[in-house]
Amino acid sequence: MDSLDMDVLRQARDWIAAGHRVHLLTVAQTWGSAPRQAGALAVLREDGRLVGSVSGGCVEDDLIERAQQAALPNQPERITYGITSDDAARFGLPCGGTLRLVVEPVRDTAWLDLVLADIARHALVLRTVDMQTGASSLAPAGPLDGPDFDGRTLRAVYGPRWRLLIIGANQTARALANIAISLDFHVLVCDPREEFYGGWDIPGVTLLTTMPDDTVAEIGTDERTAIVALTHDPKLDDMVLLEALKSPAFYIGALGSGPNQAKRRERLRMFDLSDDEIARLHGPVGLRIASRTPAEIAVAIAAELIWVRNTVGGAAACAPHPPDTARQR
Repeated sequence: MDSLDMDVLRQARDWIAAGHRVHLLTVAQTWGSAPRQAGALAVLREDGRLVGSVSGGCVEDDLIERAQQAALPNQPERITYGITSDDAARFGLPCGGTLRLVVEPVRDTAWLDLVLADIARHALVLRTVDMQTGASSLAPAGPLDGPDFDGRTLRAVYGPRWRLLIIGANQTARALANIAISLDFHVLVCDPREEFYGGWDIPGVTLLTTMPDDTVAEIGTDERTAIVALTHDPKLDDMVLLEALKSPAFYIGALGSGPNQAKRRERLRMFDLSDDEIARLHGPVGLRIASRTPAEIAVAIAAELIWVRNTVGGAAACAPHPPDTARQR
């Protein structure tokens, strides 16, 4: 889940604690083009105050009006928008898309406290809601678990933001860090070289000065972590790759030209890495968009991160790149 959805859960807890009547809105299913995907959240107060987003359009306006008229349900209920083309036009759903929401009153903050505590520990949580009784339960979720709705039971997954560990505090890292923050990554930059990290000053980025290979283990690298090596120093980049390629990180990339990457793969084969592990390396890093400057390379890396993140577990994550027209030294 992204940080906006985490803010939704925090706001729901705070409003309930303050005595407000609150409804949680969850995107359960979508068909066609949809502004937000299944699992997206919003929380709505009885006076129409809303935090979060389920469509970014007139669907929210309709729900706010229902809240102000005390017309939202007292039990979990599904509401569907865009069944007809007229509905899609009225509610601002693009391309005739259809959006199904689960709207549920939230009266108890106990489960919210538990979920937020698990998120703080970087753990994924599966919440199951019985639409007939309103009863819900929590359980650990796996990295490939996702939102699901069969008409009777809603399964929602709550969890931490995606993380990006950048090795090297250089110009490309600066550009990539700023882009990644806007893409809702929690960004960590690791560089043990004081001459590089001494001037690091990007707000919202966690600076680590430990050795990169140790850092991979220390941060608790998981399936929501990406690791990108940008130092151009084989002693640092290769060290972190030896650990990263054995980790569950969903994306591992390294800066360098095609010939340099071939040499790197040969070096990695000298250590205890299998061919399958080495094949996980995205190198040259980033989509092939003829990038040359640090900022352009950062855009290419960010684009590939989005591509892989949005297809985790799918074929695209392992598909070959478009033709290599980029230059990386």
